[in-house]
Amino acid sequence: MKSQSLFALFAIVALSAAACATSKVNMSMTAPSPDPRVGLRAGWMNAAQAAWNIRLVSTTPPSPDFINRSTPGDFQFINSDLSFSGPYVFQGNFSGVQVWDMSNPRSPRLHKAFVCPGSQSDVSVYRNLLFVSGEALNGRTDCGTQGVTDTVSHDRLRGIRIFDITDVANPRHITDVQTCRGSHTHTVVTSPTDADNVYIYVSGSAPVRSPNELAGCSAAPPDSNPNSALFRIEVIQVPLAHPEQARIVNSPRIFNDLTQAPSHGETPEDVAAAAKAAAEARATGGFTATRNGVEIVLGPRFVTFRLDSIVKARGGTGAPTAADSAVLRTNAQVIFDRSVNPPLRGNGPPPGPTQCHDITVYPAIGLAGGACGGYGLLLDIRDVANPKRIGAVADSNFSFWHSATFNNDGTKVLFTDEWGGGLQPRCRVTDKPEWDADAIFTLAGATMTFKSYYKLPAPQTPNENCVAHNGTLIPIPGRDIMAQGWYQGGISVFDWTDPAHPREIAYFDRGPMDSTKLVGAGSWSAYWYNGYIVSSEIARGLDIFELQPSGFLSQNEIDAAKLVHFDYLNAQDQQQLVWPASFVVARAYLDQLARSNGLAPEKLSAARSALARAEKLSGQGRRDALTQLATQLNSDLRGAPQLVVDGQEQGRAADQSKVRTLIGAVTDLADAAR
Repeated sequence: MKSQSLFALFAIVALSAAACATSKVNMSMTAPSPDPRVGLRAGWMNAAQAAWNIRLVSTTPPSPDFINRSTPGDFQFINSDLSFSGPYVFQGNFSGVQVWDMSNPRSPRLHKAFVCPGSQSDVSVYRNLLFVSGEALNGRTDCGTQGVTDTVSHDRLRGIRIFDITDVANPRHITDVQTCRGSHTHTVVTSPTDADNVYIYVSGSAPVRSPNELAGCSAAPPDSNPNSALFRIEVIQVPLAHPEQARIVNSPRIFNDLTQAPSHGETPEDVAAAAKAAAEARATGGFTATRNGVEIVLGPRFVTFRLDSIVKARGGTGAPTAADSAVLRTNAQVIFDRSVNPPLRGNGPPPGPTQCHDITVYPAIGLAGGACGGYGLLLDIRDVANPKRIGAVADSNFSFWHSATFNNDGTKVLFTDEWGGGLQPRCRVTDKPEWDADAIFTLAGATMTFKSYYKLPAPQTPNENCVAHNGTLIPIPGRDIMAQGWYQGGISVFDWTDPAHPREIAYFDRGPMDSTKLVGAGSWSAYWYNGYIVSSEIARGLDIFELQPSGFLSQNEIDAAKLVHFDYLNAQDQQQLVWPASFVVARAYLDQLARSNGLAPEKLSAARSALARAEKLSGQGRRDALTQLATQLNSDLRGAPQLVVDGQEQGRAADQSKVRTLIGAVTDLADAAR
């Protein structure tokens, strides 16, 4: 237990660290060398920090209601994902939800913390509704902390909790929608053609629950039971006028005909470490099973739940006996296989994944990206209640497809890999750069074409869980730039405008929680929200960052990004980014042309001067000046010399696409000046 005085000390340390953050602008396009992220001092709230082209605005430790429930690193202490509405940040936690008011990003204020166990408490907000995922066996319908000890219980919650947050300080529980596999994550889906309902895609990865607990649940292969809970997601319809009537309206099997995808194994050192841990567990009475050829230690929840089942199966009560333990030890492998591996299809190839981990939807283009175990899926969601798979990609360098992000114009999609499940060190100097990475694809119709990998470039220690995790686009006009959390790898901001050559342009990192052993921590997610990057720190609370201008990113580009305002944000429900007519947007495009040498220096200088003169005018005068500038830029574009390489014409020397975008921005300004 941590005392209130210690909690206050952590707050002081965190605010001091934020206050000492440097504001110096680094215009270099070369990353610091040696990388300051390597060798950072360990600690909880006092770990050493390294930052480049980004400033830590504030760190707010977890609320006392959560920090006093367990020690850092404990499973129940994990902060999870984020959602936003107005000034509020909704932060999931394996023990419930915390709501922060970030009206003042330098000093976020706890608005509400409510304990409601049931990992992982994935959160989404839509209007006055809050949706929370529940998957763990200890989750209760009444949000009680006593857990659920029975193998079968109608008190258990595995699915979606729905709250009314009209009064954010007093969330009111409306209803639960129970599902056969619970909800590891979920995605709120808005439909451009259905204003009366909002939909939820549920991704559940837990074992199928007993039909005695939830009627209709079955873990049988779909060809033997058409109601099987395998190889499907759930679609929940929520009537906005009557959310208490929320219900499952479809269970599409979006991957039931896929076969097992190729995947890499574990590194030799990880295999050796697993073998050592398994041997130690067996020697002390623990239980093990083999997965993908590697012996692993079965966790206490798995063991407790199965022993309880064995006791009930023989009609017993009370604590399990030595004989019950012997039965579990003899059958552990079979029980484990049934809970995590898909059923075989006769003599054919092994089937593919039976569930998705996460789905990102982009309603404006009618598509979704599903990260589904061994595959990255492309879904047609124009009929929101009936998503259909139209494409699938696999990659042997990926271990577990985790999440997806589209670029703004829908010409690319990025998938992340969660090799190691999130609580293992997978960014060590010995780990391959194409493992535990992002995979970037171009998108043409239903065809996804692989272009490159992006992985955090700084090696982390064996005591730091590190994995490609959740992020969002930063609304820089004309570029694809993303902020992404990497757990104890920190936050990486990278540019993937050129999908074949992604490049890091900013980062923040802390030292490990502990210098002697792995204690889970780090950035679960890093999302841009109305001018700031907000990160859910698993063990340290809530971080808020601000980008700094650099050789990679100008102040005009940052200011243009801040023009995009969200009323709410669920990262997995991508909203199309639209920039208003603004002089700063036009200057951002000029900065990009200067960086890429896309226009001759004298033409850039003339355009900047003309834009500055026009800004000082108003009405018809401004319109005439901007129209003249657009005409001149068109002339510059037409008159640009041909670029010839090895005797072959490669196009104009000017960056034609960017110049046309600039002309569009100037024309929009002229139209706005009427």
